[in-house]
Amino acid sequence: MKKEIPVYDICTLSEFKQEDILISRFAPYLAQHHKLHLAHKHTFYHLVLFTEGAGNHAIDFEQFDVKPYQIYFMIPGQVHSWSFDGPVDGYVINFSVPFFQSFLLKPDYLDQFSFFSGSISDAVINLPEAMQPNTIQLFEQLVQESENSQRLGLDMVRVLMLQVFISIGRLGFEQQAQQVSAYNYTLLKNFQKLIESHYTTLRLPKDYAELLYITPNHLNALCKDVLGIPAGEVIRNRIVLEAKRLLINLQLTIAEIATRLSFDDNSYFTKFFKKHTGLTPEEFRKETLKTNPHENIKLR
Repeated sequence: MKKEIPVYDICTLSEFKQEDILISRFAPYLAQHHKLHLAHKHTFYHLVLFTEGAGNHAIDFEQFDVKPYQIYFMIPGQVHSWSFDGPVDGYVINFSVPFFQSFLLKPDYLDQFSFFSGSISDAVINLPEAMQPNTIQLFEQLVQESENSQRLGLDMVRVLMLQVFISIGRLGFEQQAQQVSAYNYTLLKNFQKLIESHYTTLRLPKDYAELLYITPNHLNALCKDVLGIPAGEVIRNRIVLEAKRLLINLQLTIAEIATRLSFDDNSYFTKFFKKHTGLTPEEFRKETLKTNPHENIKLR
C-alpha cells in the first residue's frame, strides 16, 4: 500500500477538550507522541522553544542544528521532522488558525510577524541572552495557565502568547526598519500573500504587479533590494516548495502533482523541477523518502 505523509490536527495530539490550543513542556510531549520525529504536517501553528538538547530539525527540507534557547515558528502546511541527540526539553505551543481571530479586531494580526510568514530564514530564531529569562518566564506562565482551569484562562493564554510574539517580533522589526521602509515592507508582504493564493495560476511578476497597482519593474526592484532575488524567482520558489511537499505524498503520481500545480504536462513539470533543484521529481522523492521515512498514517 502506498504511504501518505501524516497530517496532524490539535485534537489528535492532545487529551484536552480544547481543540484550538495545546501547551506543554516539550519532553513529555515528545514522549507521548514519539512518531512526531518522522516527517509530518500540521493543520495549525506550531511553536517550539528548546531549553536543552541537541540534534537537527528539518523544516520544508532545510536542516537546522537544535540549540538551547532556539525558537521555531511553523505555520500550517509546512513539512518538518527532527532527530535529537540525547535528552531534549523546552516548550511547545500548538494553536489553530482561528484561535486569535475571535480575540482581536484584526484577523490578520499575526501576519505582521516575519516568523509567521512561512519563510524558513525568519522562522528559526536564537534568543539573545538578555531575552532568555523573560521568555522562559512567559512560557512557564503559559504552562501554568493551561494546567489550571481559571476564569478567562484562555484570554490570559492569548495575552501571554502575544507578549511572546511582540517581544520576539521586535527583533525582526528593528532589522526591517533598517533595511526597508514601512510602505515597501507592507508591499512585499502583500506580494507574498498573493503568491500563496495564486501560485498555481499566476506565474509572472506582471500579473502580481497589476494586483498590487505597481509596475513590474517596481516589484522586481523591491524583491531584489529586500530579498536579494527577482520577483519571478520568488514565485518559482513557492511552486518548487509546494512540489516538494506533494512529492513526499506517495499517494500522488508525478502526473497528478503536475496537474495540481497547473503544468500542461508531466514532462514540462519534470524539466521545471530539475532546473530549479538539480533533481527530477522521481529522484527527489527517492532521496527524500530514503532519509525521512514515514508511517502509513493519515490524520486530519
